Amino acid sequence: MPTGNNKRIKCADGFSMSVQASKYNYCEPRIDNANEYTAVEVGFPSDYESMLAPWVEDPDNYTGTVYGFVPAQVIVDVCAKHGGVVSGDLPNGVVYLEKA
Repeated sequence: MPTGNNKRIKCADGFSMSVQASKYNYCEPRIDNANEYTAVEVGFPSDYESMLAPWVEDPDNYTGTVYGFVPAQVIVDVCAKHGGVVSGDLPNGVVYLEKA
């Protein structure tokens, strides 16, 4: 699947978010189909997540906005906190931490 069009991830505890990377997203590098992204764009998390808060675009609407240039390791940490990923896709270079 091309980057920038990833299916929304869902974690074991029900938390979900869109994680995208392409030349159109707030990511690093800002190109399509990079071998590895060091930062990605998160969109519309299902609930407030304190680990994502430093990158929120609209602090008055944590679940209805995007989060730009979130470090890939933060995505891994968020997934771990919520029990691992049960479905969805992540950009290249972001470790897909499956439910244990």
